[in-house]
Amino acid sequence: MDALIEHVRIRRQGGADELEVERIALAAPSAGEVRVRQLAIGVNFLDVYYRSGQYPLAHLPATLGVEGAGVVEALGPGVTGFVPGQRVAYTGLMGGYAAVRNVPADRLVAVPDEIASGVAALDTVAAGLLRGMTAHMLCAHVRQVGPGDTVLVHAAAGGLGLVLTQWASALGARVIGTVGNRDKAALALAHGAERVVLYREEDFVAAARDFSGGRGVDYAIDGIGGDTLLRTFDAVRPYGLAASIGQAGGRIEPVDLLQIGTPRAIAFARPSVMRFMTEPDLYREGAQAVLARLAAGLRVPVGLALPLARAAEAHRALEAGRTSGAVLLRP
Repeated sequence: MDALIEHVRIRRQGGADELEVERIALAAPSAGEVRVRQLAIGVNFLDVYYRSGQYPLAHLPATLGVEGAGVVEALGPGVTGFVPGQRVAYTGLMGGYAAVRNVPADRLVAVPDEIASGVAALDTVAAGLLRGMTAHMLCAHVRQVGPGDTVLVHAAAGGLGLVLTQWASALGARVIGTVGNRDKAALALAHGAERVVLYREEDFVAAARDFSGGRGVDYAIDGIGGDTLLRTFDAVRPYGLAASIGQAGGRIEPVDLLQIGTPRAIAFARPSVMRFMTEPDLYREGAQAVLARLAAGLRVPVGLALPLARAAEAHRALEAGRTSGAVLLRP
């Protein structure tokens, strides 16, 4: 008999109030699947984009959430390499806001012994896998970041910002980050930022140019969008790169090629980590890179953890900028 499992779903796109708690039948894992009891579920701005309608959904109703960590409960036919009770995690798969779910075995990664045991470790993996995968994509594929580079990271005290700052710093880059208040500034500095800008009090373009000796940063990573993106272009040196990875601050308007040409003469990228993860080799490469960084001490602070049934509250806090670090849900 199918089990009834708690999910948080939306029946239409819109505000956080559209998130509803339901109990939905979950069949036994089919061939190639693993049933995972989730202990920590990552909440990302990507979820907000899908919920609000900024990104399209394949169907409705839909269970949001794209990453989680927990323990194996059962194996579907033909699955090898996993055992019941084993700690596992995944990212890039819609349907994460659920107490238990079936996951394709080829998207699961085992949480190694080098990452400490206990709930805290699964929190770190659930909060860090997608963000770490994004950092790996940005720092190894979109641009190869290395010693001597200057990098501007917006929202440097957010869940992704803290991971990006540590990742780029570990590769030898100097990082300047933007934040909204002094508490967030202290957090960003503690995680590797060399210079922090309180964007409500200081012009980040001028600060970035000063930080880079007047020429502009080599690489700017903008998850804010809205009016911020065009100003981010002004913080980049000629022949440097600006990457747009989100729109937490508002819709991104079409970018005219003339806006990145003379006199700026910069490169512009709009990479997608979800597209990156559709390539099996890149998914495995990225997952192993993240697990290696976590084992080596990458910190993924959790700023807010709420019960699964309070997913709407988590979304509101994220959208209002009231969070620092990662946001998790617990079934």
